[in-house]
Amino acid sequence: MDLMRRSSVLVVDDSPDNLKLIGGLLKDLYRVKIATDGEKALAIARGPSTPDLILLDVMMPGMSGYDVCRLLKSDPLTQNVPIIFLTALSSDQDESEGLEIGGADYVTKPVNPRVLLARVKTQIENKASSDFIRNQNDFLDAEVQRRTLELTAIQDVTILSMASLAETRDSDTGNHILRTQYYVRALAEALRQHPRFRDYLTHDGIDMLFKSAPLHDIGKVGIPDHILLKPGRLTIEEFEIMKTHTTLGRDALQGAENSLGTQVGFLEIAKEIAYCHQEKWDGSGYPQGLSGDDIPISARLMAVADVYDALISRRVYKEGMTHEEAIAIITDSAGTHFDPDIVEAFLSIDDEFRRIALRYTDSDEDLDKKRDKLEQIPSQNGK
Repeated sequence: MDLMRRSSVLVVDDSPDNLKLIGGLLKDLYRVKIATDGEKALAIARGPSTPDLILLDVMMPGMSGYDVCRLLKSDPLTQNVPIIFLTALSSDQDESEGLEIGGADYVTKPVNPRVLLARVKTQIENKASSDFIRNQNDFLDAEVQRRTLELTAIQDVTILSMASLAETRDSDTGNHILRTQYYVRALAEALRQHPRFRDYLTHDGIDMLFKSAPLHDIGKVGIPDHILLKPGRLTIEEFEIMKTHTTLGRDALQGAENSLGTQVGFLEIAKEIAYCHQEKWDGSGYPQGLSGDDIPISARLMAVADVYDALISRRVYKEGMTHEEAIAIITDSAGTHFDPDIVEAFLSIDDEFRRIALRYTDSDEDLDKKRDKLEQIPSQNGK
């Protein structure tokens, strides 16, 4: 009974006698509101306290009850409020029309008090049940969204932590990580509608690529400093050791995934990129010598981004090339080093690559730190 007393009923009728009669029947069980026409009914229903039920006359001056019902059902604020038509119209056609436009019930005048109270009680209870289910669903939806955001945040923190680990080994990787991340996303967006790539480069797929790209060189944490930071050309033996960063990266990410005990989308892509971004279109790359479409799309995208950035970037042992020089080299390498369609996409957005490079440029301070670090590294023989 306490629940019923908290429920409110809006009675809409142009007859003061009908309002007095219906109000008298309901007042001991519900909070009763009244309106003498459709406009007032809409104002009350859309007000700060939406009623739990509306008893609605059909024949009123101005706006009819059917018109009021249509407007209430088209408004998200009031569309879930049950409506009982209370009218002298008693034909099957009238009742059918009322139910078809959204009425929950149809009661003809003169009313039987016991019947009316029973039908009001039924609709109030139905609405309470519906509201409970709706609130539960809203809570579950909110909880799913919260957990999704939480998992996304965990992914982002994991990636940033692992990428930062690589950065501690090689100060070159800081802005390189940012630049290549945005290069890959720009390339992916440019290829989004391409027949060869559109099934892979969905919105979610591109988002995963963007998240995973910073981990492409994570394996370099396992390369000795005297090789990783050597200011010059590597010997054949040193280069063979350097090449293992692809396998080291893949294995490290696989180990992280094994610890979780389940496959993780962004780690799957990160493993592809880490392991295969040094493969070449003609099969002359490493570590597996893959060629053509056998190279994962993620790795093919990273290959262009990685090489472009290496070409334009200053290092302690070299000056960076111009944007135009880098474009020429990548263009000449289409079909040998790079997927030709990805190179074509790169050429169509090369200005975007230039803007990304300028946005995340390496500073002179970064270069000085790199020089200082190199001076602290002993040679391989300890001299």
